[in-house]
Parts: sequence; C-alpha cells; structure tokens
Amino acid sequence: MITLKSPREIEIMSRAGRIVAGTLSRIREIIAPGLSTEELDAEAERFIRSHEGATPSFKGLYGFPKTLCTSIDTEIVHGIPSSKRVLAEGSIVSVDVGVQLEGLHADSATTLAVGTITPSAERLLAVTRESLAAGIAQARVGNHVGDIGHAVQQVAEAAGFGVVRELVGHGIGTRFHEEPQVPNYGSPKRGPRLLEGMTLAIEPMITIGNPTTRTLGDKWTVVTADGSLSAHFEHTVAITADGPRILTAL
Repeated sequence: MITLKSPREIEIMSRAGRIVAGTLSRIREIIAPGLSTEELDAEAERFIRSHEGATPSFKGLYGFPKTLCTSIDTEIVHGIPSSKRVLAEGSIVSVDVGVQLEGLHADSATTLAVGTITPSAERLLAVTRESLAAGIAQARVGNHVGDIGHAVQQVAEAAGFGVVRELVGHGIGTRFHEEPQVPNYGSPKRGPRLLEGMTLAIEPMITIGNPTTRTLGDKWTVVTADGSLSAHFEHTVAITADGPRILTAL
C-alpha cells in the first residue's frame, strides 16, 4: 500500500534528510587513499548520533551490521564497511546512508572518487548523476513511476551504460522500504500514478558494462557479474503540488 505523507511528516523527513546530506558531506571531506571503510562508517555514525534523536536507519535493518553501505568499484550496493577494506587511489566508492528521526526515514547515496580516477570513471559518475536529475524531474503530480524510470534509462543508455534491473528505488517513510518500487527503467505513463504526499527514494545504479548482477558470499554485497565499474546516486524526494522536493539536500 502506498502511503501519503502529511506536510508535518514531510518536514520531519526533510530534517532527517539534512542530517543524511550532512553525513555524506562529512564523508566527502575525509575520504582518501589509505582510509578503511570501517573508519568512514565510524565517523558517519558519530555524526548522525550527534544530532538529538537521530539514529542510523541501516544499522540492524534486516540484520545489516553497519551505518553505511560502502560499495567499491565493481560493487553496486550493500558493501559492508570493514577495517580490512582499505581505499586505494583511483577507486570509486558508493556511500549510501539513511537516518531515522521521530519515526520517519530519509535515504541518500553518492559515489565518490578516491584521489584521481580515470576519465571513464569520471564519465560514469557524471552520467549517473545526470540520470538521477532526469528521474527527479519526472517526480511530479500526475506522472507515473514509469516516467521516472524511463527518464533514468534514457540518459544512461544514451551514454552507452547499463541500467541495473534487479535493484530498484522505493517508497520511504515510517518504514525504510515502502511501496511503490521505483525501477530505473520503464515506459512513460506506466506504473502507479504520482500523488501529492508520496515520498520516494530514487536511486539510479548504472554500470559501464553489462548490468547483470551477482551477490557475494556475505549475502549482502551486490556486484556486477562482468566485473565492470558501477556508480550509484540517490535522493529522497517528496511529490508536491509545486513539483519534486529533494529532502536529502543541505
């Protein structure tokens, strides 16, 4: 069932979203070669809990053990932070984080460069960021979920990249994952109609190569089956009468 949020609930989600954005900004400040993903996770949890009432959404969600998902290079999503995962010059890292505040959640992700990265990796990040912007632009009253996915797909595939199909965005609110699912592909005017008060996590996951995935033995980390690079960007967006409102911006 799709739940519509009240203006008060959207404001709370926006407050949670600013903490999410601040967390990603903090990780962007400190990320560097030689740092472990465990160190990133510890700083993210410290930052979130420094805000009264805020807690990490991911920690304990379905048994996930950490505050961040940190997915390196060929990892698409759900990488588990570890002291053994040390960042190397030239890598790219998807950093995904959620915050719960007063019973409501917000969720965002960005993919960060570790030092200097290749031109092809730079282009992957730019196109994935552009595909997210295109999807958000379609998050308007009267459009459909398919309009969002179609816009993402058009940008990514026009650039020659793959769109992951096994993983999708989602509704978000009192539960971290709510209806509807928000695929990053699709046809215009298909799927649920977008209504004022809906809140969606829109999250393109784009690959340089084939978008087919596999899951590692830790039962969490999803990687590209062909070993190609992947990028992931995400915002939580409210559908309003005035157009899409990004709730996970500073």
